[in-house]
Amino acid sequence: MVHIEDLGSEFDAPLDIVWKYLDSPPDHGPSHSDRRNVSAAPDPSGGVRLSWEQNVQGNWVPVVNHVTMFPPVAMMVHSLEGPLAGSKFLMYYKPNGAKTGVNVIGDFQSKMIPANQLETTVRASLETAYNEDNAGLRRMASK
Repeated sequence: MVHIEDLGSEFDAPLDIVWKYLDSPPDHGPSHSDRRNVSAAPDPSGGVRLSWEQNVQGNWVPVVNHVTMFPPVAMMVHSLEGPLAGSKFLMYYKPNGAKTGVNVIGDFQSKMIPANQLETTVRASLETAYNEDNAGLRRMASK
């Protein structure tokens, strides 16, 4: 397991647009180029169960996350299936005018990724997700 804090990034959209985007599958889901067959369903324990297939080194791997949203403050993710199964992380947001601060903090683990590569792999995944989300947010904010 590796503890990661990725602090200080900013989305190029105000907080209300960030939450609208996160809660809008037609805008948010397709923004991630390494995912397909994204679906969401209410979870009996509360929150949402998000499922998709993710391209991991050329192979499509099923991923399931339990997500609990606390708008406009934070989102808690517990990875149930996939490369990061067992990982738990929190994304929290801070309004900054026309931008929104986004921070990630969590404990990550994997049975698929070697321990000595886990931190680098998670940080690269967070960067890719951030870049794709920021582009999607710019598109949504311009509408």
